[in-house]
Amino acid sequence: MTSRSVALDIQPSSPPSPSSSFEEVPHPNSSWHQQQRDTLPLHYMETDTHRRRALQSDQKDSDDKWAHEPAAGQRPPSPFAPYAPSGPSEAVWEDKDGKNVYGKAALGYSTGRLPPPRTRRPPPPTNFTELVQQNQEHIWPVIYTLLSCWTRFHDIGKANTVVWDEAHFGKFGSYYIKRHFYFDVHPPLGKMLVGLAGLLAGYDGNFEFKSGDEYPNTVPFVAMRVMLSLFGVAMVPLAWYTSVELRLSRRACHLVTLMVLLDLAWICISRFILLDSMLLFFTFTTVFCLAKFHNQQWQSFSADWWLWLTMTGLSVGCVTSVKWVGFFATALVGLYTVEDLWEKFGDLKMPVRTYAKHWTARISCLIVLPILVYMTSFKLHFMILNQTGTGDSQMSSLFQAGLEGNDFARNPLEVAIGSKVTFKNVGYGGGLLHSHYQTLPVGSNQQQVTCYHYKDDNNHWRIKRPWGEKDYDENEPIQFLKDGDIVRLEHTPTSRHLHSHVVPAPVTHHHHEVSCYGNSTVGDVNDHWVVEVVDDLILGRKKYVTKIHSLTTRIRFRHKMLGCYLRAANAILPSWGFKQVEVTCDKENNPGDSHTYWNVESHWNDRLPAGDLKLYKSPFLRDFWHLNVAMMTSNNALVPDPDKEDILASLPSEWPWLHAGLRMCGWGDNQPKYYLLGHPLIWWGGTVSLIFSVFALAVYLFRMQRHYQDFRPGEWEHFVYVFKVGFIGWALHYAPFMIMGRVTYLHHYLPTLYFAVIMLGHMIDHFIFKSRRLSEQVKWGAFTVCASAIIGVWWWFKAVALGIDGPVNDHKGLQWRKSWNIYN
Repeated sequence: MTSRSVALDIQPSSPPSPSSSFEEVPHPNSSWHQQQRDTLPLHYMETDTHRRRALQSDQKDSDDKWAHEPAAGQRPPSPFAPYAPSGPSEAVWEDKDGKNVYGKAALGYSTGRLPPPRTRRPPPPTNFTELVQQNQEHIWPVIYTLLSCWTRFHDIGKANTVVWDEAHFGKFGSYYIKRHFYFDVHPPLGKMLVGLAGLLAGYDGNFEFKSGDEYPNTVPFVAMRVMLSLFGVAMVPLAWYTSVELRLSRRACHLVTLMVLLDLAWICISRFILLDSMLLFFTFTTVFCLAKFHNQQWQSFSADWWLWLTMTGLSVGCVTSVKWVGFFATALVGLYTVEDLWEKFGDLKMPVRTYAKHWTARISCLIVLPILVYMTSFKLHFMILNQTGTGDSQMSSLFQAGLEGNDFARNPLEVAIGSKVTFKNVGYGGGLLHSHYQTLPVGSNQQQVTCYHYKDDNNHWRIKRPWGEKDYDENEPIQFLKDGDIVRLEHTPTSRHLHSHVVPAPVTHHHHEVSCYGNSTVGDVNDHWVVEVVDDLILGRKKYVTKIHSLTTRIRFRHKMLGCYLRAANAILPSWGFKQVEVTCDKENNPGDSHTYWNVESHWNDRLPAGDLKLYKSPFLRDFWHLNVAMMTSNNALVPDPDKEDILASLPSEWPWLHAGLRMCGWGDNQPKYYLLGHPLIWWGGTVSLIFSVFALAVYLFRMQRHYQDFRPGEWEHFVYVFKVGFIGWALHYAPFMIMGRVTYLHHYLPTLYFAVIMLGHMIDHFIFKSRRLSEQVKWGAFTVCASAIIGVWWWFKAVALGIDGPVNDHKGLQWRKSWNIYN
């Protein structure tokens, strides 16, 4: 064991005062401190043990302003190198509980809590070279953006037919131009932007967008594709600036941007009239704004702090308004906010009033603002689509009455015996009471009764008196329907009656089956139903309702003999029931169950006067909530059909390893062919980096527990911060697909891929580009190999994204995995 001795000069600098009763020891002078700093040993321990805490001298990275590299000739440590503080900053950095973020930030390391390290402002450039050198941070994204324009726009009109989901979203754009109401499972913002692109391109909205149909000359599909591809173009500079804000090295910024620029799936999905490019764009903006806000945390409540907090909230609102997948990005922002507020809660220097202001700011900008953006998209949706269309029946009867071209409001107001009507289930996502000639294959084998979401003559019913009473006569006095009346409901197309009996329902077995039975002369008491008024949307509570009104009066049907209630709760029948909603008779009397509520929607009776539109107005909040529940219900119904094979569908477990691609169009020899397939190196590398990052984090935690110190001040916080953005962002976007029951496709992984790309760039940056062990030549060599591989593989596979011409089997070498169905 080696050690050094120190000789101390403790002679007093002045004689002690005679007036003092105690021996006085003067404080050493500053030169003594300097001597101590140079000569005192850190520890008495063996050299190999001491290496655990040996400090490597601070060096400035020659590559960029964020990394720290060893000086020339210095022996660098391993990736998990022993590292320890020393020198003047020892006391500031030493923090046994790991919470001294202010002390770490004071050393010049970006933690988001204090300003980034100050750098000398360079003098104004005197020549072009200096101008380029001082603006590299912005020149490179400009170059990448121009390259992105080529990858997204090149031969974008090669396929002059409707490709893949253009059949849906192009048609939805047409509805906005024609202002016809429709229904879809996705929020409206992205589809409104499709309609706006068509409007700006001069499209008149009259093309039907049938899959595989050739575009006529009257449809400016190329211009529409180009405008929507701009969202895909913007992903590339966003990737660059996000990497900069995440404090990746310059080389890592290039790699991440290259991966976004050249991923085949992102290129392919951005070239058509689809929502995915918008979803990806707003996912990218959410991560970018969050990173910008994180870097403004040192100046809370400043103008920039408010700007990027507000922009984060706006971006969250936009991404959720395109597709509900955007809620996963919202969850990432939410978890970041919870952690940030929890850390501030432990900051004893922060006044309670300031902490309350932080809560208020987050609630205002990250909860209220996104909700307002989301609701505004629906308000615009309702304002634009003010004419009746294909999706009317998904909405409440009162909402439909306000659409232009709808005759509900002109129907007779008061319902009477003998009226022909349709009944709308009031429960969210409810449809119209429906029957058809097909019979139940189980139970009673009688005629099926379902709920159906589209207008059809099979939704028509006639209100009749019960068996044993006088049949309806058009010449008799009008008998209005009221609370407590006993009626029969005759299905007008088949003349059978709504019926229930003690037979288990086909799906909800603890309910009674509902069917249609008999004819105009044959029936029994099981056809009798008691009308019970719930309330009226205009008149108010039940006691004010003397007559049942169409559209506004909510009623229940109680079976006269069994006492059960007619109910439709969005349980889906199998294929023999055409995937329509099951109708049952619920034995439980639950007055608050809206799925047992019904209202008269359409109403025909020549003996009654027409209604008045002024009597009907549907409030926005009720329509907003109703539509969202209907969207959720329909989305949950998109489950795989065991009776059919969907060759386009894939399992989430297959996505990270790129097990399968997706044919986006016909595969004939004489048409361009597009195969949705990711860049193999990017997808596989991203998956490997996610796995490796967990291993690396675990190793670092074990080493920290053993008091190895592998990081300089702030480096551990930065490593964990980027890890959280990449790994938690990936997990939040990927894990839900593993548990949801709906059918899934490869494009559902595309937002998730971005976080795998961030993680891949982070791991390469941490272990190679910022390594203190590797030389600059090795780092540049690694960068060259990575960039060349990304570019080379993209060039080899570019036809799958830009369009495969001629017989696909003539394009050799594309099937790297047997599961890829590229070849015929």
